Amino acid sequence: MFVGNVPRQFVLRHYIRGGLIGKLISDSYLWTGADNSRPFREWRILAKMAENGLRVPRPAAARYCRVGPIYTADLITVRVPEVRALSSWIHDLPGGEQFWHDLGEAIHQFHSHGVFHADMNAHNLQIDRSGKLWMLDFDRGRLSPPGPWQQKTLSRLHRSLQKIKSLDPMIHYGQQNWEQLLEAYFAASRSA
Repeated sequence: MFVGNVPRQFVLRHYIRGGLIGKLISDSYLWTGADNSRPFREWRILAKMAENGLRVPRPAAARYCRVGPIYTADLITVRVPEVRALSSWIHDLPGGEQFWHDLGEAIHQFHSHGVFHADMNAHNLQIDRSGKLWMLDFDRGRLSPPGPWQQKTLSRLHRSLQKIKSLDPMIHYGQQNWEQLLEAYFAASRSA
């Protein structure tokens, strides 16, 4: 949900559970302390990434509402202007080789800063009007030393792109594009 007025708009996100548990418990979490609450953890990682010059929404406000051993939570971030999901971008535009190379380099930049995105998919990757990558939704994200998680997040993105393509054959994406992304990602890691 967007709040505020242009040019300074914000995004209000209420934390909702996904997956199977989300069918049973919609928005409640077990209380383990303010520092461990989802909005404050996400606030800290977003602030750290923004300090490092990574393209992420800047945190503006966070809160939790505790009732006994459970809590609900919300996070407000500054709205990133004129972005849209990678899934939408590749539906409308055929990204050329340079687009996929830039995407691979940008993902590597996040990884080189130790950014683990728990759900890196074609919806959480956002593209601005100049074709630059922004990452959203760092709930369950963390900063980690290099490791197998990097390949896992790339694999998660690959599965997401394949799924989108299988649901809509008009999507401008193919194996060659994935190879272009990986080529740039690994070239950036070799030169780092």
